[in-house]
Amino acid sequence: MAIQHSVGAGGHNTPADVRVIQAALNSILKPQKPLAVDGLIGPATIAAVREFQADEVGMQRPDGRVDAGGRTLRVLAGCLPKGLSRDALAGVMPSASTATVDTYLPLLDQQCACHSAIGSPHRLAHFLAQIGHESLSLQLTEELASGQAYEGRSDLGNTHPGDGVRFKGRGLIQLTGRYNYERYAAFAGLDTSQPDWPEQVAHPDHALAVSIWFWEQRGLATKADQDDIRGITRTINGGCNGLDDRESYLARAKFFLV
Repeated sequence: MAIQHSVGAGGHNTPADVRVIQAALNSILKPQKPLAVDGLIGPATIAAVREFQADEVGMQRPDGRVDAGGRTLRVLAGCLPKGLSRDALAGVMPSASTATVDTYLPLLDQQCACHSAIGSPHRLAHFLAQIGHESLSLQLTEELASGQAYEGRSDLGNTHPGDGVRFKGRGLIQLTGRYNYERYAAFAGLDTSQPDWPEQVAHPDHALAVSIWFWEQRGLATKADQDDIRGITRTINGGCNGLDDRESYLARAKFFLV
């Protein structure tokens, strides 16, 4: 379900849920002054819910609240124009700042046009769910740990002193280890003569591109077509860590895209 709890007058109003409703109302009502998709409930958001309930749901006494599984949410889903947009991305990624959304939206638009592996609404929904969880809503493109734990890991190709730190996890789906970095560099045409070339993978364009490369390399589009979120998660994570959160991201993404 796109929201977990009620939003609006007298609702639970958790920030992730409020953002979904704010983003949906912007897309449907197209107000002259759009709602801030900030996860904060206030008079403007409640007024917009009441306006929608009166105009589209047909409620004579709008209550200003959207309940999970309720009629207002069902009508919202039916009226919502499907597709990736600024509001949709903000609704899917509950911790993303406006600047982060504005950075990644054009990159995603460009990559979706070039890569069939994320080119359908269903495939893109699964991809967004995974990168959203892995990067805390597109916020993190570099592993917080130093990478020292990877030192000497021959299975990752870390055979030179300092490789663990130099080739630590980067990207929205984190690339780790000299071997994998060099494979991606060959694919992307990175100039490996520069000593800091691994750090480029943390920049937004490469952080997204390397995640799509991984998605394609592992054949995850097929699992997305099968709606196999567990299989996708195991491929990325090695287990099912964070599955509940990934499922919440997926529900939001499907609400806006599918």
